[in-house]
Amino acid sequence: MNHTTKGIVLRTVKYGETSVIVSIFTELFGLQSYIVNGVRSSSKKAGTKANLFQPGALLDLVVYHNEQKNLQRIKEYQWSVLYEHIFFDVFKGSVATFMVELLQKCLREPEPNPDMFYFVEDVLLHLDKAPSSVVANFPLFFALHLPAFFGFRIPDEYSVNRNILDLEEGIFVAQHPAHSFYLDGQLSETTATLLRVMHPSELEDIGLPVAVRRILLQHYEKYYMLHVPEFGHLRTLPVLQEVLG
Repeated sequence: MNHTTKGIVLRTVKYGETSVIVSIFTELFGLQSYIVNGVRSSSKKAGTKANLFQPGALLDLVVYHNEQKNLQRIKEYQWSVLYEHIFFDVFKGSVATFMVELLQKCLREPEPNPDMFYFVEDVLLHLDKAPSSVVANFPLFFALHLPAFFGFRIPDEYSVNRNILDLEEGIFVAQHPAHSFYLDGQLSETTATLLRVMHPSELEDIGLPVAVRRILLQHYEKYYMLHVPEFGHLRTLPVLQEVLG
């Protein structure tokens, strides 16, 4: 049976001489792998087709879906949205690549999660149109709000008395924990501010020094490592920090 769904490309691997295997986070079926034939060759037309499967691409798809198979097929595909900047701007491109890797490391099972799909789609669309002054805040926003869909979001319970963020427990506490995985001072307060941001457009109201963003991203990576089994390190994080300064 054919199904019409949106999809966000996560990863593309060459297969054979002209094909690719694409990992796509779909609106209807969650994480899925598809084999796409005839998109790689020296011809200009095939090259254009391959461009549609860049990580971060938003696609409209007509797919064949069989619950018994691990590798599905795509009948039709086209751009859902043609980005104006993400694939051509090194700063926005680096942020999008970071977001895609973070999502990919958290997604393990092919379970539908349309709310998460719409969240990721919305952040990518706002990133594409965002002023350059706030692009660097998008990785922080995304890293803090994505856990809501996996059950380990940090509750917004920061206060004068509970102003230390215990990364191991994922909560704000009153006393420094016995372990070293925590944030306090400006880092804890800034995290609380970012947790209260409900829409990417609100990021324009938050100005952060480069050094603070760098430290926060390193701690947020540690937060994921503590809560997602076999998470490992983000390959895109050093590149992102180099690009954003």
